Amino acid sequence: MRRPALYSSSSHDRRGNDAPDAPEADPPAQSPPQELPLPARTSRFSRLAARFPAYNLYLLWSVIALLALLLAISFSLSLHPPGRKLTQHDINAAVLKTLETTTLPSAAAKAYQVISPSVVRVVGQGREKDGKDGSKEEGERSVGTGVVIVDKGIILTNLHVVQGAENIKVTFSDGLESTASIVGIQLENDLAVLQADKIPDDMIAATMRSTADLAPGDEVMAVGYPFGIGPSASAGVISGLKRTFRSPEGKQQMTNLIQFDAAANPGNSGGPLVTMDGEVIGIVTAIYNPNQQRTFVGIGFAVPIENAASAAGMPPF
Repeated sequence: MRRPALYSSSSHDRRGNDAPDAPEADPPAQSPPQELPLPARTSRFSRLAARFPAYNLYLLWSVIALLALLLAISFSLSLHPPGRKLTQHDINAAVLKTLETTTLPSAAAKAYQVISPSVVRVVGQGREKDGKDGSKEEGERSVGTGVVIVDKGIILTNLHVVQGAENIKVTFSDGLESTASIVGIQLENDLAVLQADKIPDDMIAATMRSTADLAPGDEVMAVGYPFGIGPSASAGVISGLKRTFRSPEGKQQMTNLIQFDAAANPGNSGGPLVTMDGEVIGIVTAIYNPNQQRTFVGIGFAVPIENAASAAGMPPF
């Protein structure tokens, strides 16, 4: 773009002469021509500086800088044209590549991560003879599992784990130990409700889920302290519903139980049976022992959480 002409208010022309209508004097005839010194050449910037105040020059350079920036941006865009719009195919391909190159945790691992903060070790303590002088010392009479169902420290477990104990001790997932007391029982389902005397500051209660839509083959996981070791997790499936179980001594018969095949052993009693979402659907209560060896043979039983929660006075689903 051509730059507009710059004008000055001076009455002299650009060579410093008078205005064009002034007559020019004739040079002397007898004097030989003399070479006159050329006027000093001035730069365009100097001429502009002479004709414009300082703030106008600042504005001029600002305009020049802006034009240069716009030119640079235009040049950059010409070298790097904007990418094409992402399509659903592009998104699907990226997701598939991520799934192929990333190892995701298993469903059981995710379920364990959800439920483990709510699982507690339950110990029934009592005094027994030490075998030396006939004196009695407090020791572990029974070891089982419990699950926190209310974040103020309400715990569900099996009645046979704590029945007859002189003291009850619970250990939370963060290592905090506390005494606990029985605040409710449900004899027909071998359930006890405990209240811990101390709880962690960040106590997390388990989420309970209705068993109404459960079906054989659904994946489940049992979490507890088998033989006092744990917390331990074992995964399996629901083997059947509405089962009946009679205790080995024949003293008690329980009905409407969930049958499952996730490994359970003495010490799992009172622990949660959970879905792959980590939600509690039952309380592990018994294992089938046809040979009386107290080891798992593939058949375990759990009280549906609807029945178990009612022992704590909680409304059904």
